[in-house]
Amino acid sequence: MKHFFSKLLPPRSTFPADMTPVEAKFMKEHADYWRALVAKDRAIVLGPVMDPAGAYGIGVIRAEDEAQARAMVDDDPVIKAQLGFRVDLYPMGGAIYRTK
Repeated sequence: MKHFFSKLLPPRSTFPADMTPVEAKFMKEHADYWRALVAKDRAIVLGPVMDPAGAYGIGVIRAEDEAQARAMVDDDPVIKAQLGFRVDLYPMGGAIYRTK
């Protein structure tokens, strides 16, 4: 398995402070989607980064290759909803993390 760093960029720098009800619905689906991938050991860690310049989400995911990792992030409900979110995806040279 290879590891990839994903960065979820919101539609505007003021997000999540001014999240709309539609965005909130898809963010819940987004969280549920990634919780399921954590349970399947496909995601290691995910969460929001509260950067003063603008919040964004990060994730470290496990996949066979970059195409599989890209498919995982592209299948995220918040991306599929086309609300202005985008994901940057980067291969990692390795990962050290605690296993079960």
